[in-house]
Amino acid sequence: MDLALKAAKAAGKAGEVPIGCVIVHNSKVVASAGNRTLTDRDPTAHAEMLAIRAAAAELGSERLIDCDVYVTLEPCTMCAAAISFARIRRLYYGATDPKGGAVDSGVRFYASPTCHHVPEVYSAVGESEAAALLKEFFKAKR
Repeated sequence: MDLALKAAKAAGKAGEVPIGCVIVHNSKVVASAGNRTLTDRDPTAHAEMLAIRAAAAELGSERLIDCDVYVTLEPCTMCAAAISFARIRRLYYGATDPKGGAVDSGVRFYASPTCHHVPEVYSAVGESEAAALLKEFFKAKR
């Protein structure tokens, strides 16, 4: 999670919402990304989406079966679905997102009967630091 927090800090310094994601395969980091929606002018350039794309390219497969994802904020519906489609083994996330989250908040995507793969989910990993990054970012914006 420390590496995901580092990616989140870098995203925040670039003016992006400070969210970071790291994907690990066999104890090796295969992808790391921070949000780039503004930089890329792409609403799908969430940290999770970018990291999933990079990990799939690195591993040569759209299935990330033996991979674990570490992300600083509870994934939204789009990212939760991508994690499911990639067949990621475990999801570790930091801060809960009551407004936009889709794992333990909102639509609870993994509880849906249309969800084909449910990763093991571990919440509140590095929660206080991840939440503080977001609070500081939005406080400075206002």
